[in-house]
Amino acid sequence: MTVSIHRAGIDDLDAAAPLFDLYRQFYGQTADAAIAREFIGERLRRGESVVLLARIDDATVGFTQLFPSFSSVSAARTWVLNDLYVVAGARRHGVAKALLQAAADFARGEGAIRLELETDHDNTGAQALYRRLGWQAYDGTLRFRLPLTA
Repeated sequence: MTVSIHRAGIDDLDAAAPLFDLYRQFYGQTADAAIAREFIGERLRRGESVVLLARIDDATVGFTQLFPSFSSVSAARTWVLNDLYVVAGARRHGVAKALLQAAADFARGEGAIRLELETDHDNTGAQALYRRLGWQAYDGTLRFRLPLTA
């Protein structure tokens, strides 16, 4: 099984949107194909994110979505790996690893100084993969959020 990765364009919306809907369901959201399609479509049309799609043979089996950011202190570009999803039947076949490596290659190619992500405390399988690929947990900050909607 060979995994291929490519950067999605608007022509890939039909492949990306259903995966994004499955990703949202994985995190407890109700299935909503329209919201998934609109959200991913807007990001692609506006160039607000980079979506990388993974394929095995003719099937799209996973994606990751990166959002641009900056480090003011370092005065440099960073990227946030916000979303990563692999369909259940393609897990444990190197898809997530290929997506993470492609994301790192992309960010390096853009001159970024780092790639960041966050995951749930109980997602130990993903954490193990991140560590195997050289990702490092950091505890130097405490994250806060301010909800702006009810």
